[in-house]
Amino acid sequence: MSALVDLHLHTTASDGRLSPTELIHLLASQGLKQVAISDHDTTEGLAEAFAAAEEFPDMRIIPAIELSTDIPGDEVHMLGYFLRHEDEELQKILREFRMGRLERGRMMVEKLATLGINIEWERVQEIAGEGSVGRPHIALAMVEKGYCKEPKDAFPEYLGRNGSAYVERSKMTPPEAVDMLIRFGAVPVLAHPAYLNDMETTIAELAEAGIVGLEVHYAQFSPETVQQLAGLADRYGLIPCGGSDYHGLGNEGEPLPGTLGPPPETVGLLEEAASKIAAAAGR
Repeated sequence: MSALVDLHLHTTASDGRLSPTELIHLLASQGLKQVAISDHDTTEGLAEAFAAAEEFPDMRIIPAIELSTDIPGDEVHMLGYFLRHEDEELQKILREFRMGRLERGRMMVEKLATLGINIEWERVQEIAGEGSVGRPHIALAMVEKGYCKEPKDAFPEYLGRNGSAYVERSKMTPPEAVDMLIRFGAVPVLAHPAYLNDMETTIAELAEAGIVGLEVHYAQFSPETVQQLAGLADRYGLIPCGGSDYHGLGNEGEPLPGTLGPPPETVGLLEEAASKIAAAAGR
């Protein structure tokens, strides 16, 4: 049985391949009822998603975002739910983040050229369209040129953190991201924790730093990993969240939205947490 809730979804506003409208129609066809649009460093897709969802009155969209942060030797992604996405101060910060992504992307294309991987920066920008440029757009350009079979194949050797064409960009630390998300009303949740090099230590440290939830029901994790994460969420008093992390990039076996997700009561718990954050801020 498919899930009714998917709290991790991407659109063409960042590195997904479906427009917000196309994604909403896919979510409806999958029978989803509560979903979060969580693009990287942008909320630009939300207005279109809300408009498209008017066709499906039994579907609820939660405004969300995914932020990239750094710790020594690893990258940590933070999700934020019930974000005050129309706050102009927030939007100014996000525009600065996206400029960093743009410059990083251009430098990675230049680095690829020195390795004999010749793709055009202009083509990467065309693939990204109006979205926030990310490494998947570079990977798609590499697939077009025949340098790899699928976008995911570009990451281990070239685009991943330890890849030969990787270029760092300025990022926050996880505690800084937690503080930023709370500042703009969002509930901070650690994304896909099983990808971390030292998962249990990092979860413990971030629980101390103020995360409220943990991505447990993640569609690309094994049942054993989901069970382990559920135990860690319980140990640290974290809300067990989850979703598909759907991008629609064309990688073989990519889970569709609703393949796995948290129970419906998770949304209520997140909403309660958001209310507490707002009350603490005097809103």
